[in-house]
Amino acid sequence: MDTGTTDTTGTAGTGTPGPAPVRRPGSPANDGTANEPDLRHHGDAEVRGAGAGLVDLAVNVRADTPPDWLRERLAASLADLAAYPDDTAARLAVARRHGLAPDRVLLTAGAAEAFVLLARLEGIRRPVVVHPQFTEPEAALRDAGHRPGRLLLSAVDGFRWDPASVPAEADAVVIGNPTNPTSVLHPAEAVVAAARPGRLLVVDEAFIDAVPGERESVAGLVDEVPGLVVIRSLTKTWGLAGLRIGYVLASPRTIRELGRGRHLWPVGTPALAAAEACCSPGALAEAEAAARRTVTRRELLMSALSGFEELRGATPAPRGPFLLVEHARADRVRERLREEGFAVRRGDTFPGLGRRWLRLAVRDAATTEALRAALVRVGVT
Repeated sequence: MDTGTTDTTGTAGTGTPGPAPVRRPGSPANDGTANEPDLRHHGDAEVRGAGAGLVDLAVNVRADTPPDWLRERLAASLADLAAYPDDTAARLAVARRHGLAPDRVLLTAGAAEAFVLLARLEGIRRPVVVHPQFTEPEAALRDAGHRPGRLLLSAVDGFRWDPASVPAEADAVVIGNPTNPTSVLHPAEAVVAAARPGRLLVVDEAFIDAVPGERESVAGLVDEVPGLVVIRSLTKTWGLAGLRIGYVLASPRTIRELGRGRHLWPVGTPALAAAEACCSPGALAEAEAAARRTVTRRELLMSALSGFEELRGATPAPRGPFLLVEHARADRVRERLREEGFAVRRGDTFPGLGRRWLRLAVRDAATTEALRAALVRVGVT
């Protein structure tokens, strides 16, 4: 990809590049943008070490997976560990799952590796990340020497975006759908409206399989929309965060460029077995059923939280397996919930959010009721 040689502006100084000037479409940005957030803080930090034994509402991986049949497939793959990994069958399975040719597929060690590979593409000069969202895309761009611009969405309009607000000079745009942590599902039409000749449009669909019917997915459009890159993760729905498996869907040229310079056999045999298995018709039907259960569980969580006047949801129509909520003393609430045995995700590590925000993973009814009772005990009203 080559869109020119213009410079990218950013924070002055040496060392890790700072972000380009913040853009705030429509409404003022949220609080907490004065100090740089820790882009490498993720939900797992809330439940490691001192957090061991806490009820995990900080990580968005489904708690009741992987299922037994998938464990068996993974165990069976160990018999092939003496041979070098061969990704042919897994790529074909992913391609069939999306109605694409195998040369449109690149298997990666989780979605996080995909962001690293994208950040290293030649020709990117003015990348823009739509925030608040998963922070690894920006972190990877900065590690690669870029100074990405931030397009900050506002809580005033429910963190929804207007594709026309993307700077015309942006040659790479990254957006999550549904977005982590806001749980907003952007219309597919609005997502692809940001595509332009010479621009990469990177859509993080790590949580789209938590949406019944994968509504608003643009994965099947990579042959139709120039520059479209879709990133998927298998770690969320299938409980495979420790295995590291995801994939990229893009044009054959982009797939070749992303794969250039990778070390040999970057995805191991068990992860390839998981990719193939999770794209089978039976697995897709199971994922759809799980997505529908997530809707019911999310509605229960929303109902439980609606009884607290001090809590405000980020969006009236969340679609992800998590909720973003605002509280005037969110830091204190998070600390008190830890004392009650619950780990929740702090919001101030996401650009565009601040100390008033918390993200809560959707769990089963019993866990939601236990959380509601804990909120009462810590004094949330």
